[in-house]
Amino acid sequence: EASIALADQTGVAMKSVRYVEERENLFLGILLALSRTIDAKSKWTSGHSERVAIHTRKIAEILKMDPEFIENLSVSASLHDIGKIGVPEAILDKEGLLTNEEFEVIKKHPASGAEIIEVIPGYERFLNGIIFHHEFWNGNGYPFGLEMERIPLMGRIIAVADVYDSLVSDRPYRKGMSREKAIEILVSEKG
Repeated sequence: EASIALADQTGVAMKSVRYVEERENLFLGILLALSRTIDAKSKWTSGHSERVAIHTRKIAEILKMDPEFIENLSVSASLHDIGKIGVPEAILDKEGLLTNEEFEVIKKHPASGAEIIEVIPGYERFLNGIIFHHEFWNGNGYPFGLEMERIPLMGRIIAVADVYDSLVSDRPYRKGMSREKAIEILVSEKG
């Protein structure tokens, strides 16, 4: 009798765990699909978030970071531009320099992305990459103007991968550059 009751309770617990995992995978799948949709709003950004996720994973693996951190970092990188859902395509595809007003719209996407993600229980582990990926080491970034170690590590790693992918990819205002040139620029601007 006790063995049967224990087995029944174990079965119920396992079903509960499986349900939570399935729900987690469903939420994540929906968000990743939304992120891909946002990237696809512009021919210039199609596939960008997926490439940034690949670059961040490689950086973190080279740095021998904790596997759980690497997994969270990769998801955060996949979702880093989800806040661009509120940025008009006319701004994303603009060939010339952005006006101050247009740049203010762009600058809102990290906080908008965090607002989208933070309502999902357990997803706070992805927020540091989403909200801090445009902070600069020298404090001239956005949305908060953080500097140096005050910028969470997840945001710093995604920022490097994001800039690299932007440099090697074609944009409406310039052609993508070679991998070597992009790395040269990253090295020259460190610190």
